[in-house]
Amino acid sequence: MPQTSPPPAVAFIARSGTGKTTLVEALISELTARGHRVGALKHDAHKFEIDRPGKDSRRFTEAGAEVMVLVSDETVAMVQKPKTPEKLDTILHKWFNGLDLVLVEGYKTSDLPKVEIQRAELDKPLLSRGERHDPNLVAVVTDLNDHVIQDLDVPVLPLDSLAIVADWLEVRFLR
Repeated sequence: MPQTSPPPAVAFIARSGTGKTTLVEALISELTARGHRVGALKHDAHKFEIDRPGKDSRRFTEAGAEVMVLVSDETVAMVQKPKTPEKLDTILHKWFNGLDLVLVEGYKTSDLPKVEIQRAELDKPLLSRGERHDPNLVAVVTDLNDHVIQDLDVPVLPLDSLAIVADWLEVRFLR
């Protein structure tokens, strides 16, 4: 029977240079090794280009194809030029249906549950607490000492323990 709602999704947010991609990549490896089907969604605030100029696929989209799919034995890539930006819940339902969990990098202003990464070396306040109190913050992953961040109203997880972060994700989103 097809899944009627998208899988749970959690957004990993942080300031630039904090290590979002590194953490999400490691969590994907850890969770898939534990038998979970995991998807990844990266929000790119910049214009990225997968459909390169001069390639046949680009020629098809330039000719007016609304959807262009490029297929090899190992990979399927789809380029779509939506008339209006797709909503996050539509993206999750459309592309991740049937998975156990989607780890999202970015979408810091969305309503997704958020895990914020904080590093001591950057010495910056959290994005989700302070000036802006995001009610969707569900945890902080950090290398700061517990006594430095003891006043947080969400769980604080150690950045140097991937297993603890993966355990928490399993309990919170996969059981």
